[in-house]
Amino acid sequence: MAKEKNLEDLFYDTLKDIYYAERQIVKALPKMARGAQSAELKAAFEKHREETEGHVERLQQVFELIGKRAQGKTCEAIQGILAEGEEILEEFKGTQAVDAGLISAAQAVEHYEMARYGTLKTWAQMLGHKEAVALLNQTLQEEGKTDQSLSKLATTVVNQKAAA
Repeated sequence: MAKEKNLEDLFYDTLKDIYYAERQIVKALPKMARGAQSAELKAAFEKHREETEGHVERLQQVFELIGKRAQGKTCEAIQGILAEGEEILEEFKGTQAVDAGLISAAQAVEHYEMARYGTLKTWAQMLGHKEAVALLNQTLQEEGKTDQSLSKLATTVVNQKAAA
């Protein structure tokens, strides 16, 4: 009889999900940067790509801490969110509205990541993975800051241009 799955199994499964997601995001960000009209948004996407590479490395550390191999598991959610971003890029390419659309797509990614990292941090606390809690929290804080900077960029520059 197979052993009953527990929170540790769910934690590992969700880690694999966000690991896959982060690696897909690393691949998607250069395309988003190329499609952005404003220099500020291009720079924001390039900065976030570097940060995201750090998130992947941190996740690899978490896998090590729990004694598991770092591996991804296909994340349908992130594939859908990234596909929506691609669609916006294609449909609004070269227009003033493209940046507003790209920010909305990027924020959908951020919110997904924040939900995942918040859950993983809580579970790591419950499971006694203290070092993992710190690593996951560091990434959670960075994702929140990225979301805030995207909101600021949208409200101070991008949305006005898109509305013109």
